[in-house]
This record gives sequence, structure tokens and C-alpha cells, in this order.
Amino acid sequence: MQVVYHLGAPCTDADQLIMSLLKNRLRLAQAGIFVPVPGRYRAVIRDTARALKGQPAGKEVQEALLDAIVDDAQVDRLVLSDPRFVCINRLVVQGAQIWPMIERAATGLRALFPEAHVEFFIGMRDPATLIPALFKASRFSDFAEFTENMQPHAVAWSETLRRLQLAHPDCRITAWCNEDTPLLWGEILRELAGVGPEGELDGINDLAVSIMEEEGLKRMGQWFGQNPPKTEAQRRRALTAFLERYAKAGEIEETLNLPGWDEALMAEMSQSYDQDMEVIARLPGVTLLVP
Repeated sequence: MQVVYHLGAPCTDADQLIMSLLKNRLRLAQAGIFVPVPGRYRAVIRDTARALKGQPAGKEVQEALLDAIVDDAQVDRLVLSDPRFVCINRLVVQGAQIWPMIERAATGLRALFPEAHVEFFIGMRDPATLIPALFKASRFSDFAEFTENMQPHAVAWSETLRRLQLAHPDCRITAWCNEDTPLLWGEILRELAGVGPEGELDGINDLAVSIMEEEGLKRMGQWFGQNPPKTEAQRRRALTAFLERYAKAGEIEETLNLPGWDEALMAEMSQSYDQDMEVIARLPGVTLLVP
């Protein structure tokens, strides 16, 4: 059995990714690919992992988990998603690290189905906007207090992925930039489902639809109807053109007003983030999805 854990990151797709995949739930189930509703597994996964403390689950525990998640179905591939699989939002960035506890968390997730082939999927986000988003989603009212133990200039996703890969070298890791998701949505869905590049899925334009003006949606629908793309590359080129012209103001570029978090700092962090992608592209055991 294959088990896929989509770890988030927090403050990226807001569960839209798994909601899009759920549109294909019945069709995928016929092929042994199960995408359960998050409410069926998030609490039980968290509670069971906490109880096991990294020790491999026995057969009875595994059977009970599967029964709670997918009833008595025969499962070949199980897709699970939770932006808190690793930790709560407040602990995502500590010191100079993103997810300092990811190795331990991944060990706990693998222990649930110790004989399964496990894959990890991670949507990364520019720390320049991730940290403020984590603050906004927290109960903190003071940004300085929220970030007092963080070293924003030093955090790098490559360091996180390297630690995860070294701790679990037999697990496939797939990562992408959250900023690229409107163009990668279809590919991410196919990779999660494991259906291959030619697999037909509903919902591949869901994110683009959510950030595009009504006029753009109408024109894009007409264009695709008259010019069905023959390849994913053709679809992305057309989608890029429509997004450049019709994306809703503020849906792609975020403006922030926080003390000490000025444009110069954000530009510096974003440049480091872009350069870090070059490092990630060369990491062994990590597949970086790019438009």
C-alpha cells in the first residue's frame, strides 16, 4: 500500500488542494486510490501517532485505522492531507528553521503504516509572507512577540527538506512553491493521486478560477472550448496569459503592514527564497515541481 501525506505547509492552499482532489473521489476509488474527507482521519491520525510515540503500529491498530478512514475498502493508495501533520502554526518557524521537528513528525506518520510505501508532499511558501500569515492565523496580537525567537533571514526550505530526506531516505518527497500553484494545480493533483501526467481529473483549474475576474473566466472558458490544449505546457501558457490580464487585484500579490517587516526586508527574503529553489532542485530524493 502507498500512503501519501500532504503536509501543507500551513497558510498555503487552505485545504483547496484536497477539496479539488475530492471531486474525483469516486472515480479514483475504482482504481484503489482513496481520498477520504479530512474529517474522517485528522483527529484519529493525530491521536494514534501521539499514542504510538514513533513505535510501529501493530496489525490490529493498522486495521482499526483503515476501518476508521476508508471502512473495509481495498486500498492501493491512500492520500491524506493536514497542514498540522507536523505541528501547530505557532511552532512552524523556530530560530533559523522551518519545522524543526519534521523528522520526528515524519517518523510518527510512517509508524502508522510501517510496511507502506510513504510519500511526502510539501507546498512551500516564501518566508517573507509565510511568517506574517502564520502570525495572522495565530492568537498573538504583537508581531514582535510572535517573532522574538525567529531568525527570518536564516530560514531556508532546503534545510528543512534536507533534514527530512536524510531522516527518511526511502520516502519520495515532492515539493513546489505555493506562489506557482495556479499553474501547477493540475500536476500537483495528478502527483498526489498517482495517476500520471495523462490522467484526467476534475478541478485542475480550481485555484485559477478562484483568483480570476468573472470576465477572464468567461473568456478563458470560451478559449479553451475553441482551442482544447493538447499538452499541459499549452494549458499553462494559456492560463498564464489569462492570469496576467484578469487576476483579481490583491489575490496574487499580498500587501503587509507589520512593524519591522518592510519592503526591503521582504525583498531580501524573497530573493533568498528564489535562490533556495536552485538548491532544492539539486537535492537528492526531492522532486521540485516547477511551471
